[in-house]
Amino acid sequence: MECTINWLPGSGMAFLAETGSGHVLTMDGAPDGGGRNLAPRPMETVLAGTGGCTAYDVVLILKRGRHDVRGCQVKLQAQRAETDPKVFTKIHMHFVVSGRELPEAAIDRAIRMSHEKYCSASAMLAKTAEMTTSFEIVAD
Repeated sequence: MECTINWLPGSGMAFLAETGSGHVLTMDGAPDGGGRNLAPRPMETVLAGTGGCTAYDVVLILKRGRHDVRGCQVKLQAQRAETDPKVFTKIHMHFVVSGRELPEAAIDRAIRMSHEKYCSASAMLAKTAEMTTSFEIVAD
């Protein structure tokens, strides 16, 4: 995996990430740090990537289990250290999974499998952050 980050000098503190798969992501800083608030902060993209990683796992695990999953939302709340490096210290992920006749045990298992075995991003962040999860099921 590879990624190239280019600073966009005329923008203040905006950066353009070009991924190895050929996609582009823009990041920017807060105005108090020289940015113009035109895109997510770099640490927000880390959090978003973690949510995407685990949501992907949960949906895939449920589909492979032949469950009728129709939606998956993950709401992440994170706290960071007050001093540099301001690593994440706590991350809570709340999953809202929708579908037909979804067993609670299957959702719980999919979330646990993602965090214990498959999600590289949450495994890395768990080195510094207390990770917690919760979920709710919405009948579709």
